[in-house]
Amino acid sequence: MSVLRRLTLVAFVAALCASIAYGAGALVRDGQLPWAEAAEGPTLAAEEPNPDDPAGGAADPDAVPPADTPDPTPEPEPTPKPEPELKPGPALLSPGDEGDDVRDLQARLAQIDWFDADVTGYYGDVTEEAVRGFQAKREIPVTGEVDRRTLDRLHGMTTEPTEAELSGTASGNVPGPLDPRCETGRALCVDKSTNTLRWVVDGEVLKLVDVRFGGELTPTREGAFSVTYKSRDHVSSLYDTPMPFAMFFSDGQAVHYSADFAAVGYAGASHGCVNVRDYDAVAWLFDQVAVGDKVIVYWS
Repeated sequence: MSVLRRLTLVAFVAALCASIAYGAGALVRDGQLPWAEAAEGPTLAAEEPNPDDPAGGAADPDAVPPADTPDPTPEPEPTPKPEPELKPGPALLSPGDEGDDVRDLQARLAQIDWFDADVTGYYGDVTEEAVRGFQAKREIPVTGEVDRRTLDRLHGMTTEPTEAELSGTASGNVPGPLDPRCETGRALCVDKSTNTLRWVVDGEVLKLVDVRFGGELTPTREGAFSVTYKSRDHVSSLYDTPMPFAMFFSDGQAVHYSADFAAVGYAGASHGCVNVRDYDAVAWLFDQVAVGDKVIVYWS
């Protein structure tokens, strides 16, 4: 064999080997080897994953299906803690007290419409009732006594009372001392010396008004009487004049409203009755006074 033919044969064999080697390399890259397939046998089809098996294996036909998982028990809401009970503090003012501090208290309560009686400086039932109402409205322990919490709240809602407020009455006249007979029970206390009438309950003055009396020929009687009957829209049968809110105490004499007194003041006189010129005040009195209450007419 000539040298040329041998070289040609060697080149052919080398090319063939290179081709085979290239094909085998491609098969290795694809993970497919003819001899591996022959050794392992035919490839089985992949099993469908079992949705009931978290690991993806085949479902066990004898397996008991899991019970429904109950909803988690909700945690109970925390019970709100009760508000601490407010306890009243030591009393700074209480029923039975009297003086400038009580007068200031009454004037301040009057500023916010909790006290509608006269400012007297005496801590009686009316003042106690006003304090109770004020405390209840502001959610302060209701005692009827004034502690520091009550007083601070009242001061925060009011201003310093004026002199007029501290002496606030429905009267322009200054009354004299109470007759001792007026200091107990319920009494219309009529002072002829000062032309005043005071409505007094158990020694506490609840209303003070200006009044006038009968003239020289028909004077108003002095003494201790009682209310015998009341007539809201009374008209005098003797003089044919209106006597609204009449409270009779001595025969035909009565405490009542007088339009003439309101118009002319002390330039006129009654026929013996106790005239009141403040319409609202005498209307209030009429609703407070009962048949049987005392009427004391005196000179102070």
